[in-house]
Amino acid sequence: MTEFRGQLHKMAVQFAEPVQYSLVLKQGGEVLNGLPILNEYLGKTLNIEFTGNINCIACNRKISKTFQQGYCFPCMQKLACCDMCILKPQHCHFHNNTCREPAWGLANCFIPHIVYLANSSGIKVGLTKEMNVPSRWIDQGATQALAILRVHSRLQAGLLEVAFAKHVADKTDWRKMLLNNTSAVDLLAKRNELLFTMAADIQAIAAKFKFGDIEMLTAEPVYNLTYPVLSYPTKINTISLEKTANINDVLLGIKGQYLLFASGVINLRKYTGYEIVMH
Repeated sequence: MTEFRGQLHKMAVQFAEPVQYSLVLKQGGEVLNGLPILNEYLGKTLNIEFTGNINCIACNRKISKTFQQGYCFPCMQKLACCDMCILKPQHCHFHNNTCREPAWGLANCFIPHIVYLANSSGIKVGLTKEMNVPSRWIDQGATQALAILRVHSRLQAGLLEVAFAKHVADKTDWRKMLLNNTSAVDLLAKRNELLFTMAADIQAIAAKFKFGDIEMLTAEPVYNLTYPVLSYPTKINTISLEKTANINDVLLGIKGQYLLFASGVINLRKYTGYEIVMH
């Protein structure tokens, strides 16, 4: 394998049978050309070496640790994409004129969002920008996913997610997901059940907003997702680049944003901003 050096970012994904993963490394803010499709290295030995260098993915200054997957502490405090309302959209404060970056907020939070059901470690509810379907589901390691509602802002989606979370989980058990310890579920039946149970809640949330109705997506198909995995782990051993700066092991699979090796699993997205050499 050719040697590649650069700042690590989350893997690029493509919906296929199975999902196709590509390595993403940057130098000087630019994505390197010719980066490999990682599916082609299943069953082969990969070497990943952490050089010790970490740079903020926003301002590029050298740092000793990252915040919110790739940022330095000052950028984490000032950038809208790092605000708590991104993690908890129901706390959007744009209407109070307190958004850290109003132009960014308009471009990213006041666009169509999808509320969905997914099966990663059991049925869960989630939300994502419509443009991120189905990559959001792939990043979560979902084996099934179904869009159920379309709304016109991240705040709307967040309020709906909170309401749905009273009836269904809103988090993924990543360990269970990596063990592949899940069974297929009837997402269409669960959608119908929830839409009926929550009809009044959905109507109440829709009534709070003047810029668009909540659209029921009753004709959407269920996505079935498979991953390039030769064998799943029987127990979870996590690999940390801080503790294991050089990984030299057989690649057994890729799921979510995890690489599965014989010796353990590593979440590449966690190390966004870390400089690595891969060969």
